[in-house]
Amino acid sequence: MKSLKTVPLNKILGGNCLEILNSLPEKSVDLIFADPPYYLQLQNELRRPNQTIVDGVNDEWDRFANFAEYDEFTRNWLTGCRRVLKDDGAIWVIGSYHNIFRVGSIMLDLGYWILNDVIWHKTNPMPNFRGTRFTNATETLIWAKKSADQQKYTFNYHTMKNLHEEKQMPNVWVIPLCTGVERIKIDGRKAHSTQKPEALLYRIILASSNVGELILDPFFGSGTTGAVAKKLKRNFIGIEMDPHYIEIAEQRIAEITSPVFEDDLLTTFSNRNLPRVGFAQLLEAQYLTVGQRLYSKTRAYAAVIKADSHLKMGDFVGSIHQVAANILGTSAHNGWEFWYYEDKQGQLVSIDELRQQYRKEYNII
Repeated sequence: MKSLKTVPLNKILGGNCLEILNSLPEKSVDLIFADPPYYLQLQNELRRPNQTIVDGVNDEWDRFANFAEYDEFTRNWLTGCRRVLKDDGAIWVIGSYHNIFRVGSIMLDLGYWILNDVIWHKTNPMPNFRGTRFTNATETLIWAKKSADQQKYTFNYHTMKNLHEEKQMPNVWVIPLCTGVERIKIDGRKAHSTQKPEALLYRIILASSNVGELILDPFFGSGTTGAVAKKLKRNFIGIEMDPHYIEIAEQRIAEITSPVFEDDLLTTFSNRNLPRVGFAQLLEAQYLTVGQRLYSKTRAYAAVIKADSHLKMGDFVGSIHQVAANILGTSAHNGWEFWYYEDKQGQLVSIDELRQQYRKEYNII
């Protein structure tokens, strides 16, 4: 396939994903979500206790001659993805116990570095009708960066924390299967046998990308990645070999009205987004003075400011973070949250408020 000089934004490219991946510009994609064939290795049709046939996954695209053929296919598409992924990008791959361990091993062999495994716990899984094994109520997602030495990648930590009631988001996500009005059907049957719920992609895209960035889905299917990307004001590229699925996805995405709200509704404020202000800058600008005491929130601890911006408490000397960590007996702690100064009325005020005042006065907000 002819190499593309520019990235085709918000398009579904029809054809073999291996050929199309190799045609895309190198290092052009911010995030990849891949829902590849699971190679379920189904031997016989599955029936319910009442002998009706279960509408499961028995599609041609999920059939391989053996594990060697599946592994080669996996290695090839993951190699193509790594080529087009930016050096600060990341990839998510979803699978079941049939394939995800093989996928993870190949990813490491190719140089990817796994950041997390995430367990998707389905609240409404299909039961094991034969009663010979546990119900398969989970699938696994691998979240990885491009290389082990990659320093930068997107993780919107505070967004995920807000979605989890102000607590750190765990790696077990309880999300229902795609059902109801969200499930696309044609003549009463599933349009795609493995359509993923939008809630799953909503969390992935918010966690790992920013407004305007480009998301690639090399197994686009019914277009869930593109639908959620459009709603969250991201760009996408879809790759799909089945013309029927392309038609379904294009219609689905076309029916979504482009958002008209401001971009700040899609971002979560964090102090990490603000320009850096060091404790020494506050001291140099006379917001604080040498010899002044800083206190913990309950005044249980106090330390004195030294001329070099370190604090002295007894025999221990260190940065605002090191002294706070020493008090708490931890390896690290955020000194901006720990230390307070005494104002003219004798009230304790967080030193972090001084940092905000400094940014405002020097117009570095």
